[in-house]
Amino acid sequence: MGFTIGGIRDLRSSSRRRGRASECVTAVAEYTGLWGWDVIPGARASRSGRPAGALCSCGAADCPSPGAHPLSFAPPVPAGATLDTAAAVWAEVPGAAVLLPVGRSFDVLEVAETAGRHALARLERMGLPLGPVALTPHGRALFFVAPGAAGELPQLLYRMGWDDARLDLRCLGPGDHITAPPSDFAGLGPMRWLRPPTLDTAGRPPQARLLLGTLAYVCHRSATP
Repeated sequence: MGFTIGGIRDLRSSSRRRGRASECVTAVAEYTGLWGWDVIPGARASRSGRPAGALCSCGAADCPSPGAHPLSFAPPVPAGATLDTAAAVWAEVPGAAVLLPVGRSFDVLEVAETAGRHALARLERMGLPLGPVALTPHGRALFFVAPGAAGELPQLLYRMGWDDARLDLRCLGPGDHITAPPSDFAGLGPMRWLRPPTLDTAGRPPQARLLLGTLAYVCHRSATP
């Protein structure tokens, strides 16, 4: 793909010296060139917060998702793109958020952050394969899993006996997008990695069925008085 771990470290170091805009360009180059993910420029919101009054850079006064959706006029940066390509796209949309389309390289299982942290600790002790895990500024944990999970989720929950349980768990799939670190999500603060991507996990996220039982159990236990 034209990138090495050492090269990415050099890019990160130089981007910190140049500021936030360069940091986003470096992140885009890393996501496309090293991890093999597509990236889409996204809208950004004011720091006034997501509730009533949040302003979105898309310009729509009644935007339903301020700072949390793709910019319709901005071109995507495809997997395998170079740093020069990422820089050229972001020069046209300075300050854009970094969005990752879901359903192509991965789907996402989303749970509350507290439940996600407990589940991650259990999964690591069990030695199960894990993919990247991101944290939102409003307390959600996003577990990257193999594509197809969104369509399989109802059947998987049924097979595991969790179909009738009220779980704070949902799956994002084709047509959805997530904001990626270091971008700001909806004016609420920056996204963070709880478990950063690696060469082993970015291109081969685990099947949802391997994580779902533990995630469902911890979500159910967290909701029990």
